[in-house]
Amino acid sequence: LKDLSFEIRRGECLGFIGHNGAGKSTIFKVLSGIIGPSEGRVEVTGRLSALIEVGTGFHPMLTGRENIYISGAVMGMGKAELELKLDAIIDFSGVSDFIDTPVKFYSSGMQVRLGFAVMAHLDPEVLLIDEILAVGDESFQHKCLRRIETFRNDGGTILFVSHDMHSVRNLCERAIWLDHGRVQMDSAADEVVENYLASGHDQVVPPTPVAEEIIEV
Repeated sequence: LKDLSFEIRRGECLGFIGHNGAGKSTIFKVLSGIIGPSEGRVEVTGRLSALIEVGTGFHPMLTGRENIYISGAVMGMGKAELELKLDAIIDFSGVSDFIDTPVKFYSSGMQVRLGFAVMAHLDPEVLLIDEILAVGDESFQHKCLRRIETFRNDGGTILFVSHDMHSVRNLCERAIWLDHGRVQMDSAADEVVENYLASGHDQVVPPTPVAEEIIEV
């Protein structure tokens, strides 16, 4: 990242686009505290929740249920609050049959389902979503997008990374186009996407989803 500076208002949905290696995921890792900036500063106001990589923060030897408690605790949820939301999280994830199976046996799609389900029920004020919805089946992707839209309509703040230009246009009012860590354009989402595609980039369709694995216990 070089000379990057931006602000996002409460209730805004900001998309980040650019080629692989442009710096999109690095921004999210800095904002979520996974890595610190080598210079400059980051200010985040409000409870922040991030889904950046498949199974981020999950312990592979622990079960899905145990990882829900750990993830919730890390995000600041108390045990009582977690227990009230546990059934809803498990139901949303769609992995109830394997919730007491160690996460190391989950497919990538199952880990995404569980990770997003936990994040979606934490009631964050700021939501960071990387190109994570490209993993998993189409019905779950639509389910996640509906949840994101509800969060946005309720006044939540969203930072969204995707190679799916259709999703960026639909979800985001504003977008930032990054190239080699620098801002190429920061404007209305439609305008940024049009200029990005006109520059010769054709990453309109997200990566091919990873096939779900069938687990028998």
